[in-house]
Amino acid sequence: MPTLSTQLLVIGGGSTGLGVAWDACLRGIKVVLVEQGDLGQGTSGRYHGLLHSGGRYVISDPTSARDCAVENQVLRHIAPHAIEDTGGLFVATPADPVDFPDRWFAACQELGVSAEEITATEALRLEPALNPRISRAFRVQDGSLDSFDLLHALTAAIKRTGGQVWLKHRVEKLIINVNTIVAAEVRALDTGELITIGADFFINATGPWAGQTASLAEIQLPITLDKGSMVAMATRPVHTVINRCRLPSDGDVIVPVGTVAVLGTTDVEVQQPTDITIEPWEVDFLLAQGEILVPQLAHQRPMRAWAGVRPLYRPNKVDLGNTRELPRSHIILDHADRDGLHGLISVFSGKLTTFRLMAEQVTDLVCKHMGIAAVCLTGETPLTPTSRSFYKLPDRLAKLEATTSHDFPQVICECELVTRSAIEEALRATSTHDLDDVRRGLRLGMGPCQAGFCAYRAAGIAHEVAPPGGSLTTFLEERWRGMVPLGWGHTLRQMELMRRVYLELLQTHSLPEPTE
Repeated sequence: MPTLSTQLLVIGGGSTGLGVAWDACLRGIKVVLVEQGDLGQGTSGRYHGLLHSGGRYVISDPTSARDCAVENQVLRHIAPHAIEDTGGLFVATPADPVDFPDRWFAACQELGVSAEEITATEALRLEPALNPRISRAFRVQDGSLDSFDLLHALTAAIKRTGGQVWLKHRVEKLIINVNTIVAAEVRALDTGELITIGADFFINATGPWAGQTASLAEIQLPITLDKGSMVAMATRPVHTVINRCRLPSDGDVIVPVGTVAVLGTTDVEVQQPTDITIEPWEVDFLLAQGEILVPQLAHQRPMRAWAGVRPLYRPNKVDLGNTRELPRSHIILDHADRDGLHGLISVFSGKLTTFRLMAEQVTDLVCKHMGIAAVCLTGETPLTPTSRSFYKLPDRLAKLEATTSHDFPQVICECELVTRSAIEEALRATSTHDLDDVRRGLRLGMGPCQAGFCAYRAAGIAHEVAPPGGSLTTFLEERWRGMVPLGWGHTLRQMELMRRVYLELLQTHSLPEPTE
């Protein structure tokens, strides 16, 4: 069995795990990170895209509110390329408590969360599609955060600073000597090879899988899993993040992300990290709540639904019956103190907005254990040397229009203006050649037709660049899974068109039939 040694082994390649690895690399620690999937396949890639101002939690979770307010500004400095500065509004609709806005605004001022009251008329001028019956409005520093861009930038930063990132590698065993973890057995999922990695310290940053990872060391974590479902509309009726001015609840935020607007989220306790089935009531509820904020949503097409699983700290399961009431602030458990097992720290919960702070606190603890005197540098270190702005579809169109006729690039995905050269470059930059991996980097197939016409073209390119190429069927099944919960009206017609193209014309097998 091949062996490798390092100082720090980070388990989990979401934003928190990558943040820990980046922070540790900047402090001169030798790091290997292993992730069982690809970047963005877990909770970090399955959220509504909100860069929190802190406003959402000033009443229900003040710690999280403070952390979000501070880290919002830090991320704008270190990762501007992954952020669209949409701004945010908290608005009081006729369905919201009339006394809440004053309590909320006072809490914002007390906690240092930037908030400014504006008139309802001004809010409607900024966002004409808003409910004309709103009575109060507050401007906050929300934004859109592209987690795929962020995760790719973190990975590149880790590699530049000497760290290693192993995707599609799963930890199957933790090796304990007396009361200390000394190594992990890791399986390469593409080849089946088993590798032993020895390390001085181990970080469990596997999100909703944190409990399963800890169980490899015979440790139980106080975790509850909470599923949140979201719906993306095919259009972007608002260009500002819109929040209901009330206590956090289901369906109370609309986030403009890229070319769509995301309605979020529900809150349902589940038993497994893979429990991401979307129930019909969730879709109906999100659409109905979205219409309270933006009435014209009733006349627009929902394009896709997805769900992510949040790991929440719940030390006593009999305390609360509703996961919505559990705090969202992060938890760091030093298992030497808690369980008498040295060499392992677990970190979970928290918000994507606060990933860097979580990583800093975890790495501080690692350095303390390892006797390393090095300070955190991530708050002042840009993640990318370029000043590329947040992805906007018009920017791609302007770039295409600026080219001369003789070298005009071949467009493969018309909805998101993804070119052949971009797909070829992405395929050559990865060892997996998975079309879904390409999607996360380029937004391939994420537009209104949901890969109705670009998937087979991209599969052909993948076959040319790296035979046998990416799996067309797997890519289509992932697209299909997000459309099935919305199988009515225009979306059902789109599904039927895709079915005829791929099942009947191209003879693609095993694509599930549409359901009512």
